[in-house]
Amino acid sequence: MVRIAVVEDDNSYVGELTEYLKRYQQICEEKLEITIYQDGDEITSSYKAQFDIILMDIQMKFVDGMTAAKEIREIDSEVIIIFITNVSQYAIRGYEVGALDYILKPVSYFVFSQKLTRAMERIKKLEKKDIIIQTKDGVARLNVSNVQYIESFDHNLVFHTEEKDFISNMTMKSIEKELNNSTFSRGNHCYFINLAHVDGIEDGCAVIKGKMLQISRSRKNGFMKDLTKYWGNER
Repeated sequence: MVRIAVVEDDNSYVGELTEYLKRYQQICEEKLEITIYQDGDEITSSYKAQFDIILMDIQMKFVDGMTAAKEIREIDSEVIIIFITNVSQYAIRGYEVGALDYILKPVSYFVFSQKLTRAMERIKKLEKKDIIIQTKDGVARLNVSNVQYIESFDHNLVFHTEEKDFISNMTMKSIEKELNNSTFSRGNHCYFINLAHVDGIEDGCAVIKGKMLQISRSRKNGFMKDLTKYWGNER
């Protein structure tokens, strides 16, 4: 099932987009769960990384689509955003929030179905492996492949990604269990390292984007075995 949010303050377009989605569902045999929001503030006020695709009008009365998208990106780097707008110049700014595409009004079913198919293909291609973590601000959805390493620090876990760090009160034991059989390997009691981001080994440390993560003596053999296996599979 694909979870889709429609954020649109014009009821006529809400009806049209809903009809298009139901038509797409029947023709393409995709099961869709559709949620409607009338403004940007409605979706951001209760957002919990619960959608796969967001169809968002840019020009809305209270909180515009671009502002809402920026807030959503703070906690969800993976949801696919497609803007709907009267003015193409606004949509071009979508790169600022990593939007996949945009649709110009008036919306034809043919164009709509093409854009939606592109989004569906993106979902399938990524084969997303997401984790939902509790943070001090609420919840965040992270794509496992974007996490460089997880650090145990001051009774919390810090999820280090290229964009920002996320702090959670999860335990290392629980995250190891959740990411079992993934590309992660324990470097020491503090570091759970994503092998996909390891640039090399230097002075007994795993090097990730210039950061030196110490590999303990007791973990060294196991970590090197995992890394060698991973690098071998990548060739």
